[in-house]
Amino acid sequence: MPGVGPLSMGFVFAIVVVLYFLASAIKILKEYERGVVFRLGRIIPVKGPGVVIILPMIDRLLKISLRTVTFDVPSQDIITKDNITVKVNAVVYFRVMDPIKAVTAVEDFFYATSQIAQTTLRSILGQSQLDDLLTKRDELNTELQKVIDLQTEPWGVKVTAVEVKNVDLPAEMQRAIAKQAEAERERRAKIIHADGEYQASQKLADAAQIIASQPMALQLRYLQTLVEVSAEKNSTTIFPVPIDLIKPFLDRMEKKG
Repeated sequence: MPGVGPLSMGFVFAIVVVLYFLASAIKILKEYERGVVFRLGRIIPVKGPGVVIILPMIDRLLKISLRTVTFDVPSQDIITKDNITVKVNAVVYFRVMDPIKAVTAVEDFFYATSQIAQTTLRSILGQSQLDDLLTKRDELNTELQKVIDLQTEPWGVKVTAVEVKNVDLPAEMQRAIAKQAEAERERRAKIIHADGEYQASQKLADAAQIIASQPMALQLRYLQTLVEVSAEKNSTTIFPVPIDLIKPFLDRMEKKG
C-alpha cells in the first residue's frame, strides 16, 4: 500500500501532461480562417479550415481571417487643386488573399493598410478640384481603390472598394455654392420663360398666316369669341373694328404727313 500513492500521483501527472499536449496540439479553425504555422521559425503550408494538429513548443500558429474587413479612414484636412480646404473621410473594404504574405511581408497588415489609405486619400483628392470632388465621386472612388490596392498587393491584401463618405465644406464656401445654385435656377427659369414666349410668338405667326390666307377665318374666330363671352353670362359685348375699314384713313394721314 505504501507504493500506491506515488504510483497514482505519477499516473495523474501523466494524464495531465497528455491532456495539456492534446489541448496545445489540437486547434480548430473556422471556415473563414486559415492558420499560418511557424515550425522552429520556418513557415510550413497553410492549415485549415477544420481540425489542425500542431506540435506544442515547436510550432506557433497564427490565425488569419479571410473575411472582408471594413474600417473608417479618419477625417483628413485636404487642400484641393483650387486651394479650398475641406475635411474628407472615407471607408475602405479589404480582405486577405495570401495569409503567408500578410504575416511575413508586413508587421501589421491592418495598420499598414489604414495608413496607406489615409495618405492616398490626401494625395489623390488634393489633386482634384472642388467641383470634381462633389460631382465625380465615383471616378475618385475607383482611382483611390486602384492606387491603394496596388500598394497593398505585395502584402497579400486585396482592397475591393473605397468610398468617400463626407465632404465638409467651410461655411463661406457653403454660402457661395448656395448663391451659385440660386443663380443657376434663375437662369434656367429665364430660359424656360423666353423659350415659352418664342414658341407662343411662332404659333401666333402661324395663326396670322392662316387668317391672312382665309379672310373668313377671322370672322369665324370673332363669332366663336362672342359665344365664349356669352357662355360666361357676361353683359359686355366686344365689337372689333376691321383694320381694312380704317386703313384708307391711315393712308391719307401718312400722305398728308
